[in-house]
Amino acid sequence: MDFKQIQELVKMINKSNISELSIEQDKFKITIKQKDNEVQQVITVPAATAPIQTVAAVAPAAAPVSAAATPAAAAPTAPKADNLITIKSPMIGTFYRSAGPDKPPFVNVGDEVTAGKVVCIIEAMKLFNEIESEVSGKIVKVLVDDASPVEYDQPLFLVEP
Repeated sequence: MDFKQIQELVKMINKSNISELSIEQDKFKITIKQKDNEVQQVITVPAATAPIQTVAAVAPAAAPVSAAATPAAAAPTAPKADNLITIKSPMIGTFYRSAGPDKPPFVNVGDEVTAGKVVCIIEAMKLFNEIESEVSGKIVKVLVDDASPVEYDQPLFLVEP
């Protein structure tokens, strides 16, 4: 099972009323438990193939709550906040605006983005994941500082379509 499949499982658990899900494939086992307003994800790999590895991930269970809070927070600074689209983090990790310290940022405020354009990198467990825009428009605001930790579904950019 790869990282993207695990992300999709967490998203599905967030949107459902399932309190716990366990999956076992060959020598891989994953258990995802949902408690009140959070999802806890625990992954273990048996010692026969690799040392036991446990990863805990916490994500908000109610994505609409965070989506509703973002435009309300942005309303005082941006008068046209109702037409802005939010690019959110698809995972937990560390947010980077550029590919390296000496490289220019992928996008700046005022830049035009198209669907599929890389807007940032999120590093999770020593893997650098390029995050692509799913919308086209103009970057209005960068909501996260470079090299800051981000949560699952946390708003990263505001885009005016």
